[in-house]
Amino acid sequence: MKEKVILAYSGGLDTTAIIPWLKENYDYDVVCCCIDVGQGNELDGLEERAKLSGATKLYIEHMTDEFVDDFVIPCVQANAVYENKYLLGTSMARPCIAKRLVEVARLENATAICHGATGKGNDQVRFELGIKALAPDLKIIAPWRCNDTWKMQSREDEIEYCKAHGIDLPFDASHSYSRDRNLWHISHEGLELESPATAPNYDHLLTLSVSPEKAPDDSETLTLTFEKGIPVALNGKTMKASQIIEELNVLGGKHGIGIIDIVENRVVGMKSRGVYETPGGTILMEAHQQLEELILDRDTMTFKKGIGNRFADIVYEGKWFTPLREALQAFIESTQQYVTGEVRMKLYKGNIIRQGSTSPYSLYSESLASFTTGALYDHHDAEGFINLFGLSLKVRAMLLAEREK
Repeated sequence: MKEKVILAYSGGLDTTAIIPWLKENYDYDVVCCCIDVGQGNELDGLEERAKLSGATKLYIEHMTDEFVDDFVIPCVQANAVYENKYLLGTSMARPCIAKRLVEVARLENATAICHGATGKGNDQVRFELGIKALAPDLKIIAPWRCNDTWKMQSREDEIEYCKAHGIDLPFDASHSYSRDRNLWHISHEGLELESPATAPNYDHLLTLSVSPEKAPDDSETLTLTFEKGIPVALNGKTMKASQIIEELNVLGGKHGIGIIDIVENRVVGMKSRGVYETPGGTILMEAHQQLEELILDRDTMTFKKGIGNRFADIVYEGKWFTPLREALQAFIESTQQYVTGEVRMKLYKGNIIRQGSTSPYSLYSESLASFTTGALYDHHDAEGFINLFGLSLKVRAMLLAEREK
């Protein structure tokens, strides 16, 4: 019997071209595995396309809830944002996908896993670190790095290769951005985006959203409810976190929320330019941060900000299955013990406008924050505090003045 290779299959151009290429260059049975993390209608026609391309079997693994609960929510709780903008949509999905690819490989007694990530991108790092951490014995095949056998250097080349093998594709190179979609976001690269000097063509680009200019003239208000840092209800209706994100995507997309244009620093050392649509995720992250402002003390918030940035780097670099990620997540989860309450927000033409937050664990005290002297705080107490707090500054100034005499 032939050995089996598990192909991480999206149904897109790259992974479709890889099926006949694998059969031509390796003596494997190709088992395609598509991990459903919320791609929506992108999965339509996948089975037929895989079989016509030469695959012996196709798995479609529905992992949306696991993706959200085990990978997205920890990043929300961490307020993890890469380089101030990117909400890690692709980065969070890769360890979830790698984990299931390994499980299917074990189920099929496969000896290798193949992915379609290019040799210039981050995903090759993320997939392969995940596979190495979970199944170090499995061989990894990365066609884009196989210089002797992979002759395709562009999307046009891949389309011609597929045509030559009788594979009919529902897209062409002139309208073919490189996209990655899941429940959390969709990313866009390629075409005019390859030049940072060129404005994105939002009329052709946007999939989940409209531009702020085309958003409705009327605003919309919503309420999000959290328990221990986890979203549990939208507008008073209890839902799974994945359902909340799905609903927020509709609301946020309608009002042009969460569209970013970024030049980011890839793990492999180069800069890349892309546009990300994260309508629901942007709303959810903003609501979570607003709630934390009420609840976390100053020292914890300051320290957690640094942890959140480090967590974002770890996720971006594909180091999910590491002791450091586990340790940082344990700290983050401990800070979420009292992050419970409601956040109200208004959506309007790309903006999220605060409408108030409440929590039974709020540290905000109106009596303390007001200008009226209360039982817990006396204005005169500040004088002694300032004297001690600024003592080193005063001593230094006195010594410098003495030396200048």
